[in-house]
Amino acid sequence: MAGTSDQLLVEEFERIAAFAEREIETVRFEFVGGRIGLRKAVDGNHSTLVMCLVRLWMQARPELFPARGLKVEARRGGRVLPDGVLAPLGHFAGHGDWSDPDGVLMTLEITSFDPDTHHRDRVVKPRAYAEAGIPVHLLIDRDNLSVLVHSDPDPEHGYRDVHMVKLGGKVTLPDPVGIELDTEDFKQYVD
Repeated sequence: MAGTSDQLLVEEFERIAAFAEREIETVRFEFVGGRIGLRKAVDGNHSTLVMCLVRLWMQARPELFPARGLKVEARRGGRVLPDGVLAPLGHFAGHGDWSDPDGVLMTLEITSFDPDTHHRDRVVKPRAYAEAGIPVHLLIDRDNLSVLVHSDPDPEHGYRDVHMVKLGGKVTLPDPVGIELDTEDFKQYVD
């Protein structure tokens, strides 16, 4: 590793991730919480949930970008790949693989059935999104059959408000998103 530190530099991570993603198309790398994370290809139900949300948001808010890389964790130089990002149209024009989160309205994550999903999707990523000041974070938790809406980010402590609804219910995504989400159809894609 470059330098005198044992910690991986974000620039080194970006080179490793870019090389690996060119060579192995079924994985993507993240760097969050000071650790490299590996995201394997998602299952069909996971992809279908993302596409259901894309379709819904295209009607109400046509700015959803599936799998847009974001820079988070200012102190550690984190890099994450949310399942979806809501931002104003044209916001990411001219950006490379990793974009600053300024101007992002919401992030979306859907839990996976892997050993690291609790730590990654329920703990580390919501904290990183709040630290980055992203106003709303939506988590579809397939293990717990629920939808969690995180809002009112506090860079020091995470999101101040977390609202949970069981799958099948309706939930309002607060401003600046400002839409109601009916999760009834999502129940068929949680296995």
